[in-house]
Amino acid sequence: MHIERLTLKQFRNYDELDVSFEPNVNVIIGENAQGKTNVIEAIYFLALAKSHRTARDKELIQWEAPFARIEGAFQKQNGPLSLHVVLSGKGKKVKVNGLEQRRLSDYIGAVNVVMFGPEDLNLVKGSPQIRRRFLDMELGQMSPVYLHQLAMYQKILLQRNHLLKQLFGKANSAPMLDVLTDQLIEVAVEVTKKRFEFIQLLQRWAEEIHQAISRGKEKLVITYEPSVHVSEQLNLSKLREGFYEAYEQKKERERQRGTTLFGPHRDDLVFFVNDKDVQTYGSQGQQRTTALSLKLAEIELMKETIGDYPILLLDDVLSELDDYRQSHLLHAIQHRVQTFVTTTNVDGIDHQTLQEATIYEVEQGSLKKKG
Repeated sequence: MHIERLTLKQFRNYDELDVSFEPNVNVIIGENAQGKTNVIEAIYFLALAKSHRTARDKELIQWEAPFARIEGAFQKQNGPLSLHVVLSGKGKKVKVNGLEQRRLSDYIGAVNVVMFGPEDLNLVKGSPQIRRRFLDMELGQMSPVYLHQLAMYQKILLQRNHLLKQLFGKANSAPMLDVLTDQLIEVAVEVTKKRFEFIQLLQRWAEEIHQAISRGKEKLVITYEPSVHVSEQLNLSKLREGFYEAYEQKKERERQRGTTLFGPHRDDLVFFVNDKDVQTYGSQGQQRTTALSLKLAEIELMKETIGDYPILLLDDVLSELDDYRQSHLLHAIQHRVQTFVTTTNVDGIDHQTLQEATIYEVEQGSLKKKG
């Protein structure tokens, strides 16, 4: 799949933009704060109906403008596709081929993207929240069912935490807490099972890619660590039993602390290279190779799952990688994946992929094809 045309109105620092892109590599060059990342952000928003930079949609609307509009014309294996997003003070409206989608879970997944920026290098050494977001963003694009279940889980979790805060310091029983616990566990087992299955698939690709980057010297293993001990057989009844045991063990502490202490919102990923925890014992090079392996594995897994390559967004990340990892990344995507690269310049990046790329220059909210 690839995006053929992007149209923006009152989005970030773009009053208006109407630009066509090539199906291979598109390099957007410009100084900082000129609008390079805003183009990447717009494509990301079209795919996921959210920004990778802010949780506040109103920040995407130009100052004092009533709305922002993002439109994209895509080409997929089964034909053309148009996506349309309007942001306003009332929220956001999304359309697929001109038809409004009432649920975001019906919209997300129409187009798939993989984002790789400097912040993703913190995937290994950063907080568990970063790794959970990685899981949810990538799995959610490939599975609308997962996205719906995750939204349900977060809604019930919010209700349960609100009730736990009300019960803080009280000794009386609360039948409603048992009801919400039952509902939470039913959705939690589904979310956990899908995450396990996703990691097993990702492991297969990431291990092979990591070995290639490390020239066969390192073996990468990804371990999913749920907050509830579960059997590796992924049997739903066993998962459910594990969650109820965790609830029984933690329910008094939950009432004392006023929050839910078990479930997918507390899960984590651990990465091992040659049997050593990369976050704790790995060098910076090993941590970056692990992050790069995961991103390249995402691309291949999406291709395997949906039958088409996603769009790759490289937001100012090449400057953060050494020559060897740059070369491996660019070689892996060559002539296969539509890629957007933002950078202040391409000097020093001597690779055929960039030499063959279409170059765009951005300055103060104006984007033009070079040459």
